[in-house]
Amino acid sequence: MKLTLVGAGPGDPELITLKGIRALQQADVVMYDALVHPDLLEHCRPDALKVYVGKRRGAYSCMQEDINPLIVHYAQQYGHVVRLKGGDSFVFGRGYEEVEFARQHGIETAVVPGLSSSYAVPASAGIPLTTRGLSESFWVVTGTTKAGQLSRDLYLAAQSSATVVVLMGMHKLPEIMAVFAQQGKNETPVAIIQNGTLAEERMVVGQVDSIEQLAAERQIDNPAIIVIGAVAGLSAGGQQAELAHLITKHTA
Repeated sequence: MKLTLVGAGPGDPELITLKGIRALQQADVVMYDALVHPDLLEHCRPDALKVYVGKRRGAYSCMQEDINPLIVHYAQQYGHVVRLKGGDSFVFGRGYEEVEFARQHGIETAVVPGLSSSYAVPASAGIPLTTRGLSESFWVVTGTTKAGQLSRDLYLAAQSSATVVVLMGMHKLPEIMAVFAQQGKNETPVAIIQNGTLAEERMVVGQVDSIEQLAAERQIDNPAIIVIGAVAGLSAGGQQAELAHLITKHTA
């Protein structure tokens, strides 16, 4: 009996690791999430059981409390279970909970890290989270805690000079921007990247005081990543947005 936790990467199926592909090829059962690209399942053996256990806000096909015992069930019945999760399963992926639950039931476990969307998606869009002279560090914060509130860490992040990356935050966008506005950062660049690294990727770049309206106008929604900080203006879209802002500011 074995559980292998595999990070599928940020979306593009070519961004999974070689070790992750090898795990899929060896699996008896693959339990995969909503953000996993369907092409990755082509690496599975033809006789492997594929089980969808996707979770998205407002559309849960399987709750976490159900997934944990399912892992144990499939491991006991079939042998090797691969739990395939988007991004890196140890970054807001609840992967550790699944590994620990399996261990408690006597199941061998292994973890194959994946590229986290927190840094891979901005990089793919031309946004470096750190670069000399603009940002020396970055925060990665969840948009909502288990209690449905903004993370207290977000308030601390807004006070720093670091780049801030918010995952799963689109439904809290007005509240998040309000936190940064309260710190006097109304003109700080913000980029929102939807479906990052995929062919259907879309990005909107603005500032703290304008990004909500821009995102609504362009119908940017989940799954998306929010990048807040000077580096958000370094992409091609950010440079165009800054030029438009300067023109508007000097002609007003």
